[in-house]
Amino acid sequence: MAKPRMHLAFDFSYTHMGGRWRLPGAWPGRTFPDVAMYEDVARIAERGLLDMLFSGDGTGVPDTWRGSRDAAIEWGMNWPRQDLNPIMVAMSRVTKHVGYGLTYSSTFMHPYYTARLMNSLDHVTGGRIAMNLVTSTRRSDAANFGFDALMEHGARYDRMEEFTDVCRKLWDATEADAMLWDHATGRVGDPAKVRGMSHHGRFFKVEGPLNTPPSPQGRPVLIQAGGSPRGIRASAYVADHVFGADMALPSQVKQRHALDQALTDLGRDPASVGILWQTPIVVRETEREALAQKERLLTAVPAEAVGVYLSYNAGYDFSSLPERFSLAELQAEIVASHASPVGFVHVLSQKLGAETTITRNEFFEHGVREATSYDTTIAGSTTQMADLLQRKFEATGSRGGFMFGHIVSLPADLVAIVDLLVPELQRRGAFRTAYRYRTLRENLLDS
Repeated sequence: MAKPRMHLAFDFSYTHMGGRWRLPGAWPGRTFPDVAMYEDVARIAERGLLDMLFSGDGTGVPDTWRGSRDAAIEWGMNWPRQDLNPIMVAMSRVTKHVGYGLTYSSTFMHPYYTARLMNSLDHVTGGRIAMNLVTSTRRSDAANFGFDALMEHGARYDRMEEFTDVCRKLWDATEADAMLWDHATGRVGDPAKVRGMSHHGRFFKVEGPLNTPPSPQGRPVLIQAGGSPRGIRASAYVADHVFGADMALPSQVKQRHALDQALTDLGRDPASVGILWQTPIVVRETEREALAQKERLLTAVPAEAVGVYLSYNAGYDFSSLPERFSLAELQAEIVASHASPVGFVHVLSQKLGAETTITRNEFFEHGVREATSYDTTIAGSTTQMADLLQRKFEATGSRGGFMFGHIVSLPADLVAIVDLLVPELQRRGAFRTAYRYRTLRENLLDS
């Protein structure tokens, strides 16, 4: 029996921010949001037979650092952004197979609007759309949707699960063969195949059904990235495929086991749900060339921009840190403020020990490596990277694969992935040599 093959996706969320836009090989002669650049990226990804192009999102301007948005705007930290929906439509029109993953917040969005939008995009892309659902943790985003404070961590996941229930009911209310378009009789649809639905829950009241034709995939693919115990349970409930963090391999193995148990508890087959592990990567023909490219990350942004990045992602203003503090005390304050409990401070606590006391300067020295993904970026020759990916894939259950992202330069580093790494993985039988199916859902399940 042939060994399972990995799936590969590419996250271009940050390729124009955090100083990456000005590094060698990035945005040649173009600036964000030049649609021609994104169309080129789509063509490159499809040439490499990647499963999906993906973008995260945020709807606020970072203002956690010192209570001001000025530094974020000055240094391009999580700014500027825009809804990637129309850009991904443009990308889909110059490709035939690669899928597209958009991010929307179940904390702020309404499920009827979102289900209808994703259904419509599934038609435009020919069955190649995915929705990444997130539980928002950023106060600037919340304020833009009329929230005075962040919703409690557990409640955000409760809302996400109900949001998903409503979307699924809406997508399933119209059967796949409901559309007739009968020229002879003039009948457009079969009323018997469009069922009513009524949802009255804790967060939403929706009558339905959708007024759209059924999705080409049945349902758009759902992705979710919960990493806390509550988040993993939500992933098991919500996701067709999970987006996993770029943490140490033992932690990834632990999350895979936890997800498998959560899926089993819900009566779902763990073999049907892959994890795409976020993997910042630099690949070149030689290790020396790859490491030189990685080193450029440390030149991307100044110290103030690091504070903006860390504060915004944590939902906590790190400009107020004292000269010395313990990581345990800081983590407790973050959790009490309803910010994410599994962010940078949590990871640093695991690395250094929760009771460790550090200085403010030491914290930001670690922070610059976090803000640029330096510590988690793997870099090496084609053979080295292929070896490493195969070891990780097998150790985490040979289900899913990798979401390459946070690269140094776009399109230079994507071209290297497609022209160097993909052929090596194909030679080893670890990655597809052709797209076999029409829809994203089918290609993600093809092993």
